[in-house]
Amino acid sequence: MGLNLNPVLTLLIGFLLGAVIVFVVFLIRNKAITRKANMLIENAKKEADKHKRDSLLELKEESYRIKQQANDEVKEKKKELKETEDRLLQRENNLDKREEMLQKKDALLDQKDNNILAKQKEIQDKESKMDELLKQEMEQLETISKFSKEKARDLIMKRTETEMSKELTEYIKEQESNAKLTAHEKAKSLIVSAMQRYANDVASEQTVSTISLPSDEMKGRLIGREGRNIRTLEAVTGVDLIIDDTPEAIVISSFDPYRREIAKITIETLIKDGRIHPGRIEEVYDKVSEDMQTKITELGNETLFELGIDKMEPELVTLVGKLHFRTSYGQNALQHSKEVGHLCGLLAAELGENETLAKRAGLLHDIGKAIDNEVEGSHVEIGEAIAKKYHEDEVVINSIASHHGDVEAKSVIAVLVQVADTLSAARPGARNDSLENYVKRLEQLEGIASSFEGVDKSYAMQAGREIRVIVKPDEVDDLTSYKIAREIKERIENEMQYPGTIKITVVRETRALEEAR
Repeated sequence: MGLNLNPVLTLLIGFLLGAVIVFVVFLIRNKAITRKANMLIENAKKEADKHKRDSLLELKEESYRIKQQANDEVKEKKKELKETEDRLLQRENNLDKREEMLQKKDALLDQKDNNILAKQKEIQDKESKMDELLKQEMEQLETISKFSKEKARDLIMKRTETEMSKELTEYIKEQESNAKLTAHEKAKSLIVSAMQRYANDVASEQTVSTISLPSDEMKGRLIGREGRNIRTLEAVTGVDLIIDDTPEAIVISSFDPYRREIAKITIETLIKDGRIHPGRIEEVYDKVSEDMQTKITELGNETLFELGIDKMEPELVTLVGKLHFRTSYGQNALQHSKEVGHLCGLLAAELGENETLAKRAGLLHDIGKAIDNEVEGSHVEIGEAIAKKYHEDEVVINSIASHHGDVEAKSVIAVLVQVADTLSAARPGARNDSLENYVKRLEQLEGIASSFEGVDKSYAMQAGREIRVIVKPDEVDDLTSYKIAREIKERIENEMQYPGTIKITVVRETRALEEAR
């Protein structure tokens, strides 16, 4: 029994000793770990303090740099403000000096005015005294001579007339001879002087053009046998030819500048060619009409080059050229548009706006007038639609829409277009209201005639006293042509106001054409 307890006791004692050893080892290791942890914590604190000190140092340096930069900017602003203040003070001093000079000048002028008034009064007093003295002297002379003033004058004039009649006659003859020699030169000098004083680069568009002829014999050739050539010219071109007693000249009359220009070139071409007959007239007219389209494009390109505008749609360039053959209150529409473009560019440059865009808006502000006789609506609405169609800038579109105040101007350039348009139109001699009303009346007359079905062309002629309507012979017969004439008459009487009477002529022509080969 004793032997069995001893191993158990030994095992128990060993177990206790092991536990004590393990506990001691655990305590030793725990202390080591605690010491190591404390060291790590201490190092971390030191590292954190170091980073904190470094961050604070960097913050202080950055703060000092920002503060220094702010101080430099403040000093620079103060310097600029000081310079501005100095300039303002200098300008104010100059203004004060100028005002002082003006006040002195005003004072001097007032003093001179007072002196002049005093001298005038003094002169008037002297003149009154002289008149009184002369009156007294005259009365004394009449009393002494026992002659009145009228009797003495009559007596002297009679003696002078008797004695000087021969000399006066010779003098008059001599002066008349000299006058005849110098009258022509003096007349030319006076005319040139008057023209020079009235020189003006603005000329209102007229409704007539004059063509010089090489000889009066050409008038007969233009008229043709039984007037067939002149009738063909008027029917094809839509103008009125005035052939009177004026030597070597004929006059083309039409309210439409485009139509008048085509007719002028056609007649000049026929005169140079020498072959004048109905067939040749129509052939030349067709060729000139094609050439005019080229000329319109050239006018548009020249306008863009003059204003320094580039990159514009070809169709829009053509419309710009067509403005040359459109007038507004007697003012050429293209010339007016160029003028507005130049003014807009100058104003925009002074204000620091886009000069090229301003010129473009000024040039295109009346672009609707190029086709306002072909499309329904006002030229403002038509111009706005054209600008949108060709993708113009919004500033240009708004400038067109607002230049008559129909809509609000949304940009400085739009306002500049309004200003330039007003300046160009208000310039003395730029516009003629009566001519514009006359042209509108003729356009209305042609519009009424062209509105009927079967009408090919219509031309207002004889200053609006006649309207010639050419109908399509395959659509309108002879009886219908009389009906059209009567209906045109009724519409003119109901819709228009006009002086005198208007003759309506409906022309129906049937042509049988064959070609031998």
